[in-house]
Amino acid sequence: MPIVTIQQFPRDIAQKRELAKRITDAFCDVYGTDPVSVQVFFQEVTQENWSKGGQMGVDRDSAQ
Repeated sequence: MPIVTIQQFPRDIAQKRELAKRITDAFCDVYGTDPVSVQVFFQEVTQENWSKGGQMGVDRDSAQ
C-alpha cells in the first residue's frame, strides 16, 4: 500500500485534488496498484511554522 506524504505551504483544495489524482495515477501506472490502495497525506505548514536560513517564513515576506 503506497503512502505519500507531501509537506507544503497551504494550497487550494482543487490543486490538492489534482495532485492526489496524478500521484495515484502514477503509482497505478508504474506499480500496477489498485487506486484505492494509494494514500496521499498533505501536511500544510504555515509561514509561522517554517524557517529557512534561520529566518522565519513570516519574517521573510516582510523583509522583501
